[in-house]
Amino acid sequence: MKVYKSFDQIEQDLRILKLQQQIDEEQLKLSINDTKAAFSPVSLVAGSVGAIVQKTIVLKAVNKILGIKKVKVKNIDDDK
Repeated sequence: MKVYKSFDQIEQDLRILKLQQQIDEEQLKLSINDTKAAFSPVSLVAGSVGAIVQKTIVLKAVNKILGIKKVKVKNIDDDK
């Protein structure tokens, strides 16, 4: 526990605590806005599309490097 020797020390600590509270409130507001932006419909769709495109590009690159080609499967019942 802190022991104060004057009212000036108390007032200074109170000002510091008040400023710290304001900083914490602003950080909370920023965090809430960041969270809202991260989970907005546009952000979710863009993230999903980006992930699909990235996986498609990687898959095509790997297939090209390894020489894997798509094989068309023919159904035996189609000939009848």
